[in-house]
Amino acid sequence: MKSDTRHSNDSASLSRRDLFRTASLGVLGLVAPSEVLGAELPSPVAANAQTLTPLNRFPRMVQEYFVARVRDIERDALQKKAALKTRAQAERYVRDVRTRIRNCFGPMPEKTPLNARVTGIVERDTYKIEKVIFESRPGLMVTGNLYVPKGRAFPLPGVVASCGHYDNGKAGEAYQSFAQGLARLGYVVLIFDPLGQGERFQYVGNDLKSRVGAGVKEHLVAGNQQLLIGENFAFWRAWDGIRALDYLLTRPEVDPRHIGLTGNSGGGTVTTWLCGLEQRWTMVAPSCFVTTMRRNVENELPQDIEQYPPNVLAAGLDHDDFLAALAPKPIVILSQEKDYFDARGAEEAYARLKRLYKLLGAEDNISLFVGPKPHGYTQESREAMYRWFNRATKVSDATTEPALTLEKDETLLCTPRGQVAELNSRTVFSFTAEKSKALARQRTALSESGLAQKVAAVLKLPTTVATPDARILRRFTGRQYPKREFTAYAIETEPGIQALVYCLSDETHYSRPPRGERAVLYVAHRSSDQELREEPLIRELLGLDSQAAFFTCDVRGIGESQPDTCGEDQFLVPYGSDYFYAGHSLMLDSPYVGQKTLDLLSVLAWLKSYGYTQVHLAAKGWGTIPATFAAVLSDVVTRVTLKLALTSFADVAESADYQWPLSTLVPGILTAFDLPDCYRVLAKKQLRQIDPVGPQAV
Repeated sequence: MKSDTRHSNDSASLSRRDLFRTASLGVLGLVAPSEVLGAELPSPVAANAQTLTPLNRFPRMVQEYFVARVRDIERDALQKKAALKTRAQAERYVRDVRTRIRNCFGPMPEKTPLNARVTGIVERDTYKIEKVIFESRPGLMVTGNLYVPKGRAFPLPGVVASCGHYDNGKAGEAYQSFAQGLARLGYVVLIFDPLGQGERFQYVGNDLKSRVGAGVKEHLVAGNQQLLIGENFAFWRAWDGIRALDYLLTRPEVDPRHIGLTGNSGGGTVTTWLCGLEQRWTMVAPSCFVTTMRRNVENELPQDIEQYPPNVLAAGLDHDDFLAALAPKPIVILSQEKDYFDARGAEEAYARLKRLYKLLGAEDNISLFVGPKPHGYTQESREAMYRWFNRATKVSDATTEPALTLEKDETLLCTPRGQVAELNSRTVFSFTAEKSKALARQRTALSESGLAQKVAAVLKLPTTVATPDARILRRFTGRQYPKREFTAYAIETEPGIQALVYCLSDETHYSRPPRGERAVLYVAHRSSDQELREEPLIRELLGLDSQAAFFTCDVRGIGESQPDTCGEDQFLVPYGSDYFYAGHSLMLDSPYVGQKTLDLLSVLAWLKSYGYTQVHLAAKGWGTIPATFAAVLSDVVTRVTLKLALTSFADVAESADYQWPLSTLVPGILTAFDLPDCYRVLAKKQLRQIDPVGPQAV
């Protein structure tokens, strides 16, 4: 997904992917493979390994799996919508989507005092701009500009404006433009800075700049981490919007009978979510976001963590459902023909809503505008929004944008030097760390069986794991493994997914694995093929028991199924393909770590079917996370070795500078247990830890 970065010409905007390509991959711990896998090698082995490209025979497997799941959900949802025939059924549907949305986003926090204050006023010809600071949560400051028309009879319609991913937030050209344009037409407009943008950087250096990168990068660092404690960044962004509305309604200049909401890109996202979470809006115009979930996954479009609200796909929700939650109030969907948010999806969302609104007797209250340009809140889109709001309020009959005079960034600042950090505002991270510590105090010690139940529940694992079937793959030679021969098996762990297992041997072996009682199963960090050449732990394991069969495993999404999607060479980019599937797993209520743990449990069941009842399970790095959980759950695992395993998820939640990617984090885990609980139980299985690492290393 691209960023609506600071350019007046929308087509000149840099893509988010380009921004990340130039940034340090260390921001989220996504380091180059050579830094992770080759550091301990004797130089001759490393030199030889450089000539071999790691095997990857299933690069589209994960993509097609997620496409199939989302298509199934969309098909079922469309059948339910098609079954609506009467107004009463349509009204029940609207109530139902409101409930489902509320369940996905979680309970509303307590509304605490806004502690609002005006820090300055900018006087202009037909309006004034008040510089406002309020608290959306205790101590969490929000900076905003309140545009108030002059020379008009109050009260006037009000509008909350939500910004997209401009680094300078509310001062961005497009956002100043529509806020000022609305004010000149007779609307009171509150436009506020998003978390991580404008005056609200969460990771501020001594120079008052973001030390991780403004916008999406700040969102990822803060939002990924929040998931561990059962919070989600989408709701935190939306809650700022709800509290902005609360503040707007305290103003005597505002007519509560006419309250609008609009935003573009990331602001269009928040606008869409707010339709489902807040019923006080009377007219809405989301720009450059609304499409369909299917189009986004099919088009391999990574999005901000705020755009992956947990469980929404599992609940059968799509973008149109969030707008349906506000039906039959007036809504215009603003799209662009050349946007990466697929205009076909916008048309599909509109068609679904058109039918629903017709059943509700308000067919004219839903509209679609598709502009001719790329991503951005262009003048054409802004004018479509003005016309739509004017139609609802009758405050103006203007159909075009009035002449604008844009302000310099510093003119619009609410704080002395441009950051709430100067005023000792709390950060999202401070709330995350505080809750993590509180959850640790609340958790009680679990029995072995109690822990197993918690692990299965948090990871959303099935109650039973069937013995899977396996394909035998054709041979590759010259891989420079510690043993002369290997056989590769693609083990189907669920429809469309294979875990890749290598069985090493000294003799040629083309068939199913040999039967036995003892086995070593090594779970790769990034690639079995590469680690078999480079990882000293593998050579050590091979020397421990010459009679034990030796297997390695690539769980889904790494090694032989590392995705080649979301653009060229995007796997390790913080906003790339590994993150993309972890994000969709959130929406499916199917933790990516849980899916990988299922792969391992299936492989262990497969080994058990060949007589292996004493398995030494070993793993490195990313592989230690699913390996730890599989070891807790499997009765055939009798010994465990973990290299570079994470000390605890609490350490990640309580560190502002962690380096574990989203694909390794488990949503809500700290509400139930933590890794040390697993390590305690695994002591009975001869757990050996080699160089455990904290949040900054992987």
